[in-house]
Amino acid sequence: MSFLRPNINRRGRLIRAACGLACLGGAWWASGFSWWLAGLLAMLGVFALFEAARGWCVVRACGIKTKW
Repeated sequence: MSFLRPNINRRGRLIRAACGLACLGGAWWASGFSWWLAGLLAMLGVFALFEAARGWCVVRACGIKTKW
């Protein structure tokens, strides 16, 4: 389970939470004209909120350095 070990700080968690909420808002907006875009944005939003709640970043877990 070391792959899912927390690897971001509070600032990174807040940024990921904001991105997740923005994606969910975009999904709600896109649902009126494009179901596939709304679905994609919803999945990205839920995943970003998972990263924020867990304190984990998939990009960092793969060994790529990020700013936050």
